[in-house]
Amino acid sequence: MELLTVLLQVAVDLTPLAKMGAGIGAGIAAIGAGIGIGQIGKAAVESIARQPEAVGDIRANMIIAAALIEGVAFFAIVISLLVLFV
Repeated sequence: MELLTVLLQVAVDLTPLAKMGAGIGAGIAAIGAGIGIGQIGKAAVESIARQPEAVGDIRANMIIAAALIEGVAFFAIVISLLVLFV
């Protein structure tokens, strides 16, 4: 029983650090998604400049890749918010 109270006290003492880590994690997820989508846009524009006849295929692949990156970023932010509020 005493071990349980010690573990609970340690968990309470580390709560501010967990909240700070959640905030940092959400920020890193947002920054990473922004960089990734920026790289996709850059590559798509360069590809379209080289092969203008492939605009449709390049655009479709760009949108799918950007959606996947946003999905991962939203997942990371939701997990960080769960750590923050739970």
